[in-house]
Amino acid sequence: MALISPSRRLRRTPFSDGVEAAGCKAFTVYNRMLLPTVFRSVEEDYRHLKEAVQVWDVAVERQVEIRGPDAGRLVQMLTPRDLRGMLPGQCYYMPVVDETGGMLNDPVLLKLAEDRWWISIADSDLLLWVKGVAQGYRLDVLVDEPDVSPLAVQGPRSDDLLARVFGDAVRDIRFFRFGWFDFQGHDMLIARSGYSKQGGFEIYVEGWDLGMPLWNALMEAGAELDVHAGCPNGIERIEGGLLSYGNDMTDDNTPHECGLGRFCNTATAVGCIGRDALLRVAKEGPVQQVRPIAIDAPSLPGCDRVWPLMAGDKRVGQVTSAALSPDFGEGVAIGMVRMTHWDAGTQLHVQTPEGALPAEVREKFWI
Repeated sequence: MALISPSRRLRRTPFSDGVEAAGCKAFTVYNRMLLPTVFRSVEEDYRHLKEAVQVWDVAVERQVEIRGPDAGRLVQMLTPRDLRGMLPGQCYYMPVVDETGGMLNDPVLLKLAEDRWWISIADSDLLLWVKGVAQGYRLDVLVDEPDVSPLAVQGPRSDDLLARVFGDAVRDIRFFRFGWFDFQGHDMLIARSGYSKQGGFEIYVEGWDLGMPLWNALMEAGAELDVHAGCPNGIERIEGGLLSYGNDMTDDNTPHECGLGRFCNTATAVGCIGRDALLRVAKEGPVQQVRPIAIDAPSLPGCDRVWPLMAGDKRVGQVTSAALSPDFGEGVAIGMVRMTHWDAGTQLHVQTPEGALPAEVREKFWI
């Protein structure tokens, strides 16, 4: 098996020592950093995530910090979501689009103050786009990547674990809200958020040196809760319909095609760079859209490329992520399907590297 050669271009994280000691078996590259993908096995990690609590190194979710008098104006220029009602302490899921309305990223936006924001990004060079917009419009802002590395705690016992380290007040954080909590004399931002449907938190660790002390404290406090090192799980995220930028959507897709129209207030998001293009899309409607796809198969190969979705001999879409679900006993998938065939119950077949398999468009995702 080929290995990835280390270099300064492929960055470690503040938690890499803990990840390696926990027996990580595989990584992927995300924002030029190492992201764990498997510890025991994908299936074992999946079961444990649903039953206990895991600590995830998601430092790859880099922050784009925007601060200064024009910070709010710049953030609104990036997204068709209307941010006027957003208050400090809130998190928003935020489609970021270019001038054509194409998706550039789907980050979580954190408002720290009226003149200071963090954009917690998916895998793309969003920092360069934001810097370009700021310079092109001569805005009075500073844009950079701060030394901030998220550590996620996910699973049904997440509240219990964080309460042991940060106190019971952490239980009061509402969904997509954040607060500040003390750890060894340092304030840490903790948000109730994360890339799973099992519930949990993301801790935004400011300062590399705090990474392993926090990792170790969580592992020690969670011993009786069956805590394990974990990572975003491909099966669970597909069951929950959590999209992966670069896999399930790219800059060729609009938010409406990605099923994210509810996060677009295009008519009122004045200043958004892609607003005119998205107004046309909103009026006419998308011709293709993300749908849950069930696949009838006893096993599935790895989905490392798009699989054509076929109606007879006609291609009507593609599967972009797929896995076999232990809980639901079928293949679960995310697909981009043309409007002529996206109704729930539509029977199709998907062309995989191991042959054609029966597929069905579902009304909703599994969890």
